[in-house]
This record gives sequence, structure tokens and C-alpha cells, in this order.
Amino acid sequence: MLEILKSVILGIIEGITEWLPISSTGHMILADELIHLNTTNAFKDMFLVVIQLGAILAVIILFWNKLWPFHLKKTEVVPFFKPQNGKKLNGFCKFCNNYIYAERFILWFKILLASVPAAVLGLKFDEKIDAMLTGDSRAYIVAAALIVYGILFIIIESMKIKGKFEDLGSLTYRTAFFIGVIQCLALVPGTSRSGSTILGAMLLGLSRTAAAEFSFFLSVPAMVGGSGIKVLQYFADGNTFSSQELIILLVGMATAFAVSVLAIKFLLSYIRKHDFKAFGYYRIALGIAVLAYFAIAK
Repeated sequence: MLEILKSVILGIIEGITEWLPISSTGHMILADELIHLNTTNAFKDMFLVVIQLGAILAVIILFWNKLWPFHLKKTEVVPFFKPQNGKKLNGFCKFCNNYIYAERFILWFKILLASVPAAVLGLKFDEKIDAMLTGDSRAYIVAAALIVYGILFIIIESMKIKGKFEDLGSLTYRTAFFIGVIQCLALVPGTSRSGSTILGAMLLGLSRTAAAEFSFFLSVPAMVGGSGIKVLQYFADGNTFSSQELIILLVGMATAFAVSVLAIKFLLSYIRKHDFKAFGYYRIALGIAVLAYFAIAK
């Protein structure tokens, strides 16, 4: 029961910090220092990554109507993507026997295009990134990233940049790709994937809401791919789940899902009336706390 309680706590931390721009990695590293799962190191390392699948399920469910391009609705046969008055049509696809929403397909093309840079760099530097998360250096890397990006949030919000794109329908492929390039910064522990993509998207002209939504959508291929690779590596190394470990993993994922639903709704509601400065100040304070903790512990 104690290990399940630890899993719940870690799921809560993951569900909150994955979506707020405050670095889930930084919080999970701190949590790992204070909450030690009584499992093998291999399982713990896998757990801290795969627990993200619970969080990503929240995005898929909450934004299903914006992401899923198919609908089992019979209608007149309309040629898919046929231009009419400068616009592309939705229509019934005879080949897949589904009604297709063209704008959702286009959004997925942009998401996948934006995912390419991080996928390429992540696969190339995966071992080096894992090495950064071990040893004494991880505290200083995480703390530095927390503080630097906290300062950037405050500076960028002080610039009062007016977003050119109020919704993702007007987002260009070029802008989507550059947001994906900026997402690569999140490969550095403590940066925050949501933080880097939101900052980058705002600098490239997206409104706060559009930037946050695109950051959520980008997380789908990034986190599903990252978790899948971690699981494959886990089994490839000859590891297996015990029944207790499987329960711990499922509880953590379920908790991350439930908390993620609340965190995403909170963030979208919050940024309609407030800017991101509060998160910037929080990151700076947390970065200082990380430095202080590890300095005292050492």
C-alpha cells in the first residue's frame, strides 16, 4: 500500500507539472529524491517516463473533437480537399467510408511536421540526455534551466507581444516547423516541453491560448513515442513486470490522467485572464530551491 501511495503522489506531480510550464522533469527529479519507490532502478526509470501516457490520454479525450479527423456520418459524396472559393472542403471519403474533417487532417500534418526535429535529435542524443539526468550534475542543469526559462517568461510577457494567430486554423506549416525546432530545447532537463513550446509559439505570433493548445497537441507524438521507446528498451534489456510493479504503474498513470484533466482545464482558464509571469517567478524560486536542497544534501 505504501508503494501505491507513492505512485499516487508521483501521478499527481506528473499530472500538474506536465502541462503547466514549470518542468515536469525538474519536479520528478526532486520527488525522486524524497519519494523512493521500492522497485528496481530499471523499473523506476521506466515508470517516470511511461507515467506520461496517463497524462497524454487526458489531452486526447479533452481535445478529441479538435484532433480526430474521422466521423461515421453518411452525407453526400464530396471530393476530399476539393478547392471551392479558396477553401478546402470536408466531405465523405469513399475509400475509408468515413466523413473526413479536412482541417483536422491539416492540423495533424502540422503537428507531425513540428515533431520531426525533436524526434531526430532525441533519438540521436538519447543516451547523452539520460546521462545528464544522473549524477550530481543533474541538479545544476535542472536548476539552471528552471531559472533561465523563468526569466524568459517574465521578459517575453513584459514585451506584450500581440498574437497574430488566434486559432490554430491560421497556423502556417513554416511556423509549426519552427515551433518544433524550439521544442528541441526541452531535451535539456528542467526546461519544460510545454514551457519551451509555449514561449516559442508566442514569439512566433500565436496567442496564449493557441500556443498552449498547440503545445498540448505536440505532446501526443512526443510523449507516446518517448514512452514507447522506453518500454521497448526496458523489455529489450531482459526486464519484466512483477504484479506489484504493474499495479504501481497503472495507478500512477490513472492518477496522472485524472489530475491532467484538471490541470489542462485550469491552465486554459487561467491564461484567458492572466499572463505567464507567475509561472516565471515560480520557476525561479524552484530553481533556487533545487540548488539549495542539493547543496545542503551534498
